[in-house]
Amino acid sequence: MSAPSSADMEYYYKQLFPFTDVFYWLNHSREPSKDMANRELAMAFRSGAYKRYNSYSSPEEFKQQIERANPDRFEIGAVYNKPPKERDALLKSEMHPLQKELVFDIDMDDYDPYRTCCEGARVCSRCWRFITLAIEVMAATLREDFGFQDFLWVFSGRRGAHCWVSDRRARMLTDIQRRNVLDYVNVVRDRSGNKRLNLVRPYHPQLTRALEQLKPHFVDIILGDQDPWCKDESAFATLLTGLHDKQLQEALRKHWTENPGRSSQQKWSDIDAFAAAETRSNHLNAARKQEYMNKLKECKEDIVLQALYPKLDVEVTKQTIHLLKSPFCIHPATGNVCVPILDGFEPSNAPKLHQLQQEMQQHNNNVAETSLQPFIGHFEKYIDSVIKHAGEAVAKAEEESSLKRKHDDILA
Repeated sequence: MSAPSSADMEYYYKQLFPFTDVFYWLNHSREPSKDMANRELAMAFRSGAYKRYNSYSSPEEFKQQIERANPDRFEIGAVYNKPPKERDALLKSEMHPLQKELVFDIDMDDYDPYRTCCEGARVCSRCWRFITLAIEVMAATLREDFGFQDFLWVFSGRRGAHCWVSDRRARMLTDIQRRNVLDYVNVVRDRSGNKRLNLVRPYHPQLTRALEQLKPHFVDIILGDQDPWCKDESAFATLLTGLHDKQLQEALRKHWTENPGRSSQQKWSDIDAFAAAETRSNHLNAARKQEYMNKLKECKEDIVLQALYPKLDVEVTKQTIHLLKSPFCIHPATGNVCVPILDGFEPSNAPKLHQLQQEMQQHNNNVAETSLQPFIGHFEKYIDSVIKHAGEAVAKAEEESSLKRKHDDILA
């Protein structure tokens, strides 16, 4: 299907894009607030032009200005101490970012060493399981380790997923704190898979939990469905390098070279069989043998994490001022709507702009009757939660501030 035209985008903004919902979400309230009035939005155009430091005070202004500009997409930035649209009238030192959602980005092509069904920008229901698992692991970390309640995963429109954490604590993080969060969750930093992960033991509880989440899927996805090590070159590059013993590596390399094309499942089993033979040939005593096999077990656990643990685009998370494409934008290459990810979502489930145009014609321009509606409904429930918790957080902060003032007055 051809990419959306300028006329297609104009239609989408006028008829389908949920401007009011997006405005309320970024405003953290349905009442006027500086959270949106001072929020930067940037517009990208099909000509290659890029216009930063736009800001809007109302849903009506937001809709009107986006419709008028008709960008390919628009991106969301930080909330500043002053409206970004006034930037040209200010000294550079007068304007600084105050807050923004904590964001994460996971791209499918970072899993290329382990997926065989697709490569590059292509994605299907089979390899989308990598993203689904990554979302599950990240959700547990955000909820259990950081106590965040309001985070939304959004389809990037082609091959990945963006996470927006809207809790007030997350929004107020400094750049240093964002990097600290990133350091905590960004475990697999090498994307090639050809270096041994060699994580410290005992595992941090977060990694223990992640391993338990991922292990049941390793046999099914990696050893079965994707079978990345059926090709001996891939096994040499990303499986053997994960083992701790050079002699074991060489014995397996020789065996696989002499018996080419063994499946990933067979090669995974070969590791244990050849390790047992290695301990016998070296006449290790019971204690040394147990130590050797424990080390091998740790290597195999690291390989599971290396293959399936979330792989994050670190630049997206590092800075408060980083811009990220808004939910419900249209991907300019695929025509897919960047919708919130619901349970059971696959890229093929994402509404396409041309499909939505046809549905609107069939249902008298009633958005509620289109395939976009379930995603808008989910987003609206999310907004209700964000606004509720934002109000509670502000009230708590004000109460704590009041108590502190009373305490200071007493001491004075």
